[in-house]
Amino acid sequence: MTTAPSSLPFTFLGPEGTFTESALLQVPEAAAGNRVPAGTAAEALAMVRAGTACAAMLPIENSIEGGVPATLDAISTGMELRILNEVVVPVSFVLVAPAGVALADITRVGTHPHAWAQTRDWFRDHLPNAVHVSVNSTAAAAYELLGERPGFQAAVCASLVAERTGLNVLATGIEDNIGAVTRFILVGPPGVLPAPTGADKTTVAIPLPEDHPGALMAILEQFASRGVNLSRIESRPTGQFLGHYIFSVDVDGHVRDARVADALRGLHRVSPEMRFLGSYPRADKQPPLIRPYNSDASFRDATLWVESLLG
Repeated sequence: MTTAPSSLPFTFLGPEGTFTESALLQVPEAAAGNRVPAGTAAEALAMVRAGTACAAMLPIENSIEGGVPATLDAISTGMELRILNEVVVPVSFVLVAPAGVALADITRVGTHPHAWAQTRDWFRDHLPNAVHVSVNSTAAAAYELLGERPGFQAAVCASLVAERTGLNVLATGIEDNIGAVTRFILVGPPGVLPAPTGADKTTVAIPLPEDHPGALMAILEQFASRGVNLSRIESRPTGQFLGHYIFSVDVDGHVRDARVADALRGLHRVSPEMRFLGSYPRADKQPPLIRPYNSDASFRDATLWVESLLG
């Protein structure tokens, strides 16, 4: 899955026990090798860029909260990296507390804001007076309960960290949206592209060269005219000045597919600073719907026809 030396560890957005580590454990090489948590997405990618980690697992999109800005920003700037694979993990939360703490004792709950947003209805129905205490991650909240003076009596986290900490599980399946998932990406240094599988995804970061009427349309039509479906598009500010954005885009297909390659050629004309972030297998293994005139054979025939006109 990666071309990096096997002696290097994998890194992930920590601490241990997060959903991100659960995603990394689905990568056979990582499950059997060394794993090092990182404090932020930027720190994880810095390890890959410095050559101290072979790849990093990071969350990029949640079915409830949408894109993960820290990841989108970190992979769109700096030394180029490549997405090697994606993993989708079901999001289910548990409520944990130290021994001796009962539901009736809980007035303050620590967790990540995204987790709180996804369990708000449960707390409204079961602990309406509980106050949320924001923590950097769900796992960090659980580990804080093991300290001498935690700032809350309970934490919302994944079952994996509950098992590792030994904290008491007071409630399971407390998420408001059954079936919610988070998509994670495994990011490594540039190298040999994963071979097309017929069910692939390509990710690019496209700066908007200038803001003018139709600027976004000039980008979108490169995909539409070639029959390339967009499965995700988000705008992120570059930080340079107000109104300057990078569009983070996922499309169905592999760069070796003729329609995708041709769309990227067109995009490069519109936005020469665009960044190719990788072509990799889809987690759901669903092939795209391709109309006959957007097939590789049709693109090849069209090229041969033009060449025949030139003599």
